[in-house]
Amino acid sequence: MWTRSNSVVTKEVTKEQMWKLFEDVNNWNVWDKGIEFAKLEGKFEKGNQITLRPKGGPTVKIELLETIKNKRFLDVTKFPFAKMFDDHVFEETADGLKITITLTVKGLLSFLWVKLVAQKNADALPGDMLEQIKAASKL
Repeated sequence: MWTRSNSVVTKEVTKEQMWKLFEDVNNWNVWDKGIEFAKLEGKFEKGNQITLRPKGGPTVKIELLETIKNKRFLDVTKFPFAKMFDDHVFEETADGLKITITLTVKGLLSFLWVKLVAQKNADALPGDMLEQIKAASKL
C-alpha cells in the first residue's frame, strides 16, 4: 500500500464553499487545468460515478464511496489490479479550515499505478489545493 497526504489551513474559505466547489463536478475543469472534463450523472452522493478525463490521459470512472456534506468525501478509481482512493476532509480549527487530501493506492499492481498516476497527483497536491481554495473563495 502507498499513501501520500497534504494538508493546508486557511481562513480564505469555509467548508461550505469547499463542498460547493467539489459537488459541482461538471465544472471541475474550470478551476482544475489538468482536467479535460468531468461529468456526474445525479447527485454528489455515495454510489454515484464521475466520468473524468485528465488532459492527455484516458477517460476514467470514479465512484463516490462516502459523502458527508461539508465534512468529507472519499472516492475510488479502479485500475487493473489496483485501486486509488482519494480522501478529502474539511475540518474547522481555531486557526481556520484545515483541508486534508490523502491519496492511497492498494492492490497487486499498485507500484505501477503509483508510477503512472498517483505520484504525479501527489506531487501536484500543494498547488492544486491552493487553486481549489482560490476557486472556492469566489463561491
